[in-house]
Amino acid sequence: MRRVLDSLKNTGRGCAAFLTWTALACVTGLAVGAVAAGFHWCIDIVTEIRAARPWVIWLLPLAGAAIVWLYDVCGMADDRGTNLVLVAVRDAEPVRLRMAPLIFVSTVITHFVGGSSGREGAALQLGGSMAGRAARALRLDEKDQRVMVMCGMAAAFSALFGTPITAAVFAMEVVSVGVMYYAAIVPCVTASAAGFLLARAMGLHGEVGYYAGPAAALGPGSMLATAALGALCAAVSVGFCEAMHLSHKLYEKAVPRPAWRAAVGGALVLGVTLLLGTQEYSGAGDGLIRRLLAGDTEPEAFLIKTLLTALTLGAGFRGGEIVPALCVGCAFGVWIGPLLGLPHGFSGALGMTAVFCGATNCPLTAILLSFELFGGDGMVLFALCCAVSYMLSGYYGLYSEQKIVYSKFRTEWIDTKTK
Repeated sequence: MRRVLDSLKNTGRGCAAFLTWTALACVTGLAVGAVAAGFHWCIDIVTEIRAARPWVIWLLPLAGAAIVWLYDVCGMADDRGTNLVLVAVRDAEPVRLRMAPLIFVSTVITHFVGGSSGREGAALQLGGSMAGRAARALRLDEKDQRVMVMCGMAAAFSALFGTPITAAVFAMEVVSVGVMYYAAIVPCVTASAAGFLLARAMGLHGEVGYYAGPAAALGPGSMLATAALGALCAAVSVGFCEAMHLSHKLYEKAVPRPAWRAAVGGALVLGVTLLLGTQEYSGAGDGLIRRLLAGDTEPEAFLIKTLLTALTLGAGFRGGEIVPALCVGCAFGVWIGPLLGLPHGFSGALGMTAVFCGATNCPLTAILLSFELFGGDGMVLFALCCAVSYMLSGYYGLYSEQKIVYSKFRTEWIDTKTK
């Protein structure tokens, strides 16, 4: 009888937690999703303005200095960006609400003047700061605050990128690699779905995903070629991460004053863009991805996108690294994949997810991303490519506060931050 009573009590607590978190996640998803959808629109608008008035890229040095000044005035000069959100989940460190409008405005400015950055990293900060502030207002304890921050991350990522399953799993996987925060699965999935549905109701994500052509047939030859591509993508992801970290250190050493550093960085991005004679590498790179998947090949494209992204974000401009990483992977994949005997578009798709996996250390997220972006064809090869990239990329990653808590090579626990 006592076991029955204890079982009923546990069931009751579970039902109460389920109802509470479903309600909180829905509200969080709708609120964060609305802001993320507005953020998406603003980015689209300024991108269209820049396309119509290419001369605005001459404002890059001034815009960089303005972004640094804005953060300084708001008392966020030492802001750690996405790394702070990761710490908020792992250690319950509070995230300031002012991070949300700051990352919103500064990322819009970066895209307006043609800096090379993405949106999704900004979305993680946007959603995490909003949800974290709501959690404190509701006086939730530290453990529940962490779940709320993950809900905000998932909702913003989903509303902005249109991949609700990927967004939910990414929020649970990215903080501590090797350990999934399964207690947050219902809140994260609910918040992600709510954010996605609201964004779609507001006219976004009518067409989600990319067309990469037919997948390679599963067989020994395609598996060997895919594994080889995954190994090469691991090296590319390490190079991409190192470029992001090294650029910031070199900027700090060469130009100690932040405002001047951003201005110099803006001038460098401007100079490279003028030398290229095109603004196709500006912004996140979504247009370049679609052109490459459609059949074009530019062997130098992955190096150019890496360089411009490092010059932009290392100088103090704001945005994200995720879509630029996808762009780098796509450009590398469509170049190397056919040399290994893989179809052109499919190679680009493999490269996108494999470089993303190596850079973020999130293999489950990468596999789900391949499904939501490209459909179910070739899923075994996607999984193989991501798995190889994850293992061989070692302990490198985009986020220095991300912890690898379970070894990639042996069945043992470790505790090391990504390099």
